[in-house]
Amino acid sequence: MTSADRLSTTLSALADPTRRAILARLTMGEASVNELLAPFSISQPAISKHLKVLERAGLITRGREAQWRPCKLEGSALKDVADWLEPYRRFWEERLDRLDEHLRQLQAAKGSKHDQRK
Repeated sequence: MTSADRLSTTLSALADPTRRAILARLTMGEASVNELLAPFSISQPAISKHLKVLERAGLITRGREAQWRPCKLEGSALKDVADWLEPYRRFWEERLDRLDEHLRQLQAAKGSKHDQRK
């Protein structure tokens, strides 16, 4: 799978709010399918489908320890998304910095006009 395909798969997996909530839960540590299912009003087969999507995207791994099958967050796919987003973050940061500077100049000009009136 190419990196563009991998990114598309990851972004598609992240598009669903249930899957994002699962990932948020996994930031606290490994969890079983039943633990991940608990906050949702969906069936176990439905949560399993979400987990398969997350696993296929490389966002989670699932292990096997006796009867317990823990799910674990994998950060590398999220790093790929963050790396892809970085130029856009820089773009908006620069734009906002320019806007901030423009507003400061307007405030300074407004302040100097106010001082001239006195």
